[in-house]
Parts: sequence; structure tokens; C-alpha cells
Amino acid sequence: MENVVLTIHLILALLLIGVVLLQRSEGGGLGIGGSGSTMSARGAATALTKLTWIFATAFIVTSITLTILSARGGNTGSVVDTTAPAAEAPAAPAAEEPAKTGGGLAGTDLTLPGPSTDAPASPPPADAPAAPSANP
Repeated sequence: MENVVLTIHLILALLLIGVVLLQRSEGGGLGIGGSGSTMSARGAATALTKLTWIFATAFIVTSITLTILSARGGNTGSVVDTTAPAAEAPAAPAAEEPAKTGGGLAGTDLTLPGPSTDAPASPPPADAPAAPSANP
């Protein structure tokens, strides 16, 4: 039933658009501007105005009918209640990888790289003696 009313509603919407575009406007109409019309300009405007009112009334009636049909057949719960629960957090990361979170994205590290712990924080001063090498 809802699909039939929805189809009629869409057809009425297209017909209403067409009738409104055919009406005479300040700068002329899309089909009524010429003098070759069998109807007078006043008669055509009256017929199109009546047809516009009929289509508009039918469009509003189908809109209200669709609202009633969807409210009657719908669930009473909220849309938020029907969403899937959040996925479980993954198990603890492996020992060789440090635990990093990427702003809630699993497996993605979006943090900026910090200072490396492998390299010294600053180069040694130029006048400092060099460290003895292990190979003679």
C-alpha cells in the first residue's frame, strides 16, 4: 500500500512541476507564449491554475497519507537504539610494538613522530674528545 501511494506521490510531484512551468510568467511561459494557442490567454491561465490547485491538493493528501502509513507501521524505538554496539577493543598489542592509538582508528598511527630514543638529543660539542673505538 505504501509503495502505491509513494508512486502516485512521485507522479504528482512531476506533474505539479510541469504545470507550474507551463504557466504564464512575467517574461512569458514555456509553452503558452505564442499566439497560436486555441485557448485565450485568460482561459489557459485559469485552466492551468485549476490544474495546479488539483495537483497541489493531491500532493499534500498523499504526503499526509505517507506520513500516517509510515508512523503506523514503524517501530516506536529511537533510531539511536537500533545502531550496532561499538566493537570490542582489540587485545593488548604485541610486546615488540608500543601501544599507540590513532584517535580511535584501530591499527592506524596518526600521531606525529617524537624525538627518537636511539640517537642522542644533541650532537657532541666540537672540542670534546672522540670516544675510543673498539677496533684497534
